[in-house]
Amino acid sequence: MRLTTFSDYTLRVLMYLALDRTRLATIPEIAAAYDISQNHLMKVVHQLARAGVIESVRGRGGGLRLARAPEAIRIGEVVRAAEGTAPIVECLSDDPHACTIAGTCRLTHVLVDAFDALYESLDRYTLADLTRQRRALASILVTGPPQKATATANRRAAAHVRRGRAGV
Repeated sequence: MRLTTFSDYTLRVLMYLALDRTRLATIPEIAAAYDISQNHLMKVVHQLARAGVIESVRGRGGGLRLARAPEAIRIGEVVRAAEGTAPIVECLSDDPHACTIAGTCRLTHVLVDAFDALYESLDRYTLADLTRQRRALASILVTGPPQKATATANRRAAAHVRRGRAGV
């Protein structure tokens, strides 16, 4: 079983925002911290704001912040919202012809039990649980791990060289 990238990014945004609740964060800042696409984060942030999990402050000096305390944000709730309501397998869809063995197959029940257990486990944790090591997380996300910073710098330098040579 695998969660979508959307769920992964959703949890990352929330963890970032939980690190320092005294200031507003921006999408470019969060994208840079995780080295991920700003476009993907815009979709994630939009969904989180619509769900009331974060607040978006517009205008100069604007940004993002948690709408609730990290202790009040359940991980299961967040993942359910991010993953959506699509059936986990075709045979659970509203289409009565989606599966020819639906009447005798036990797979549906097994998968439903498994997903229920996953969400039950996720419901036991809050955003506060994920960010207990706030200082350690902040030091990585603000300065970045050495190898990541070096790899990013190397990619930028290589791109600069390619652009310079293309003009020769």
